[in-house]
Amino acid sequence: MIKQQLRKIYRAQRLALTDSERAKMDDLMLIQFQHSGIEIPDTVMTYAPLEKFAEFNPAFIEDYCLFKNPAVQFVYPVMKGHDLIPMLTDADTAFLKNSMDIDEPVDGHPLDPKTIDMIFVPMVIADVSGNRVGYGKGFYDRFLKQCRKDVVMIGFSYFEPVQEISDVFEGDVPLNYCITPNACYLF
Repeated sequence: MIKQQLRKIYRAQRLALTDSERAKMDDLMLIQFQHSGIEIPDTVMTYAPLEKFAEFNPAFIEDYCLFKNPAVQFVYPVMKGHDLIPMLTDADTAFLKNSMDIDEPVDGHPLDPKTIDMIFVPMVIADVSGNRVGYGKGFYDRFLKQCRKDVVMIGFSYFEPVQEISDVFEGDVPLNYCITPNACYLF
């Protein structure tokens, strides 16, 4: 299936989940992440979820990362034109909603993308090869190409990967891992 069809199907399925179902799946994904064996590095880029699309909120994963590595620093993206600017944050960083209704750090410190060790990549669905369907604007694919080749890219999905995304092209950057309520997929 092509990205546009998958995006429509899985966004609708995600929106159809009750708060209770999502909370249970969030807990299960945290457990999958905890059992994955993924080492927690010092610099992790995360994201504020799009609540209107019932996107997975990585806050519990961030708390676990901080527990496992108290030195971890979190980076959040800020959208500038067609680019993402990684901003280092701390406990005092203020956030405001941007024009797309995504919380962004107001007073973070810009970072070189090559200094980021791990990235939580927002997504709708992935396939069994690690390709993902995002929101269709290409922000993350453009950003991920600026990062180190060894950066660890992790997506979180309420649904198991599909067999194939048929319209993948060379500009798409595949994930290293996809965490679902039932499994941790390594690609």
